[in-house]
Amino acid sequence: MNIAEVCRRYALTPDTLRYYERIGLIPPVKRTASGLRDYDEEDCKWVEFIKCMRSAGLSIEFLTEYVKLFMQGDDTLLQRKSLILEQRDLLVSRMEEMQVTLDRLNRKVERYEKLVVGKEKELRRSDGKPDPSEL
Repeated sequence: MNIAEVCRRYALTPDTLRYYERIGLIPPVKRTASGLRDYDEEDCKWVEFIKCMRSAGLSIEFLTEYVKLFMQGDDTLLQRKSLILEQRDLLVSRMEEMQVTLDRLNRKVERYEKLVVGKEKELRRSDGKPDPSEL
């Protein structure tokens, strides 16, 4: 699969894919005889993994360290597990913080909805029209 196809598949730019490869976020991609990148399914799995982790807020520094350890083989299993657990804990904490923010925004929306309904009732009454909710 060429770079344009991978970009379409994962909604990334060619520059982003090249950058990911250059800094070690994805292992080096095989090249065609003419020197063009030729992504296989394994390469695509790496792209998908990195995109997923980045969308969850994991840092490039963490991901490059993780990939570097992965490429070193099974001797780094415990180190990788430790890194993943640390990132999971950070993500859980961010999700909890986001839930608190979402709850607060929901309460504000409810207050505004009540205010709008109240103002609408006042306007209807001042026009002398009956309030449909009171019929």
